[in-house]
Amino acid sequence: MRSNLIAGLDIGTTKTSTLIAEVMGEGRRRPELRVLGVGQARTGGVRRDVVTHIEETTESVRNSVKEAELMAGVNIDRVWAAISGDHVRTLSSMGVVAVGGEEISRNDLDRVHEVARAVALPPDREFLHAIPQEYTVDDQDGIKDPLGMSGIRLEADVYLVTGAASAATNLRKSVNRAGYRVQSLVLSPLATARAVLTEDEKEVGVALVGIGASTTEICAFHQGRIRHIGVLPVGGNTLTNDLVRGLSIPFAEAQRAKERHGVALAQLVDPQETIELPGPGPGQTRQVARELIAHIVEQRLDEIFGMVRGELEAVGCLEELGAGIVLTGGTAALEGVLEMSQQAMGMPVRIGVPREGLSGLADSVARPRFSTVTGLCLYGADRFHETGEGVSTLSSGWITRIGAWIREFF
Repeated sequence: MRSNLIAGLDIGTTKTSTLIAEVMGEGRRRPELRVLGVGQARTGGVRRDVVTHIEETTESVRNSVKEAELMAGVNIDRVWAAISGDHVRTLSSMGVVAVGGEEISRNDLDRVHEVARAVALPPDREFLHAIPQEYTVDDQDGIKDPLGMSGIRLEADVYLVTGAASAATNLRKSVNRAGYRVQSLVLSPLATARAVLTEDEKEVGVALVGIGASTTEICAFHQGRIRHIGVLPVGGNTLTNDLVRGLSIPFAEAQRAKERHGVALAQLVDPQETIELPGPGPGQTRQVARELIAHIVEQRLDEIFGMVRGELEAVGCLEELGAGIVLTGGTAALEGVLEMSQQAMGMPVRIGVPREGLSGLADSVARPRFSTVTGLCLYGADRFHETGEGVSTLSSGWITRIGAWIREFF
């Protein structure tokens, strides 16, 4: 009976994804995952990455997790769940304590973190993360791990992430009603960064840009520290809505046209190529130049990348990106998006897909749209490696499932 199963759950605006994996690599510096199962379901009851209808979202969670469990041949009882949306806020906080003994202990670290977290929050906000950036021991700054060092005064620069309490509560309720427990909520761009960025990239400077269905997430690193986290209220659905207006077709048809025929750079399309779209009447069709679709997509993407560049420039990160941009999310799969984004951003760009530290059915998640859910499992595996907590067991999974059946029928 496996006791080191870990599951990630990413409830997006259009799709809900689940990944079940087994934590491997005991004794190594970083854990590895053996991918066992992947599940996907259409999302209901979510708007702009926030739950708006708990029952519909619950059904999406249930369908996605069940599909992953069926593929993996196991049952899980808890998940590491992603949270995102433009309700997320960040701030930096300093903590200062006197060292309790001759050298800095784990207790000293816990105390300085607690002091840094002692920030007054309004009742409608919830702490999501407190991420240590660097430490200062007496007058020596730039320290990444002060454990065991000698000193009298310990300072910590901590990056705090908060979210709307209602958004977090409703997400947990949706998962609980599906018969599972949320081990922890993880900010989506942090999870994605864990899956697709390397430590070397974070050191020289890199920005993760994840274009989801309704939002675009930005997470910039430099010298191994988080420099900025931001969420823009535009995404892949914005492109689809442009096609709805530009081609006078329903949203579902526009989504299909984008996925099948969309190109991010119009110059890559043969001007003579046409595609077939629904006509104005039932059973009617019409021919549309594929170049027209490419022009519509390119113009909107150019605007999105302009907004990304503007935000990075406003916070002073743009000149620090020695490794350029790593692009991920469902829109990153569009043909020509790499060339288009390099032109728009004026720096190197690569497509980020989860690969490092994975085995088993790793090929099934080697796509940009699975970056977040894979990162959730890797994030959870890191915590399990450190604390021994956060994994599922088959026995408790059955107990949780029986409880879910009882709640469903009674």
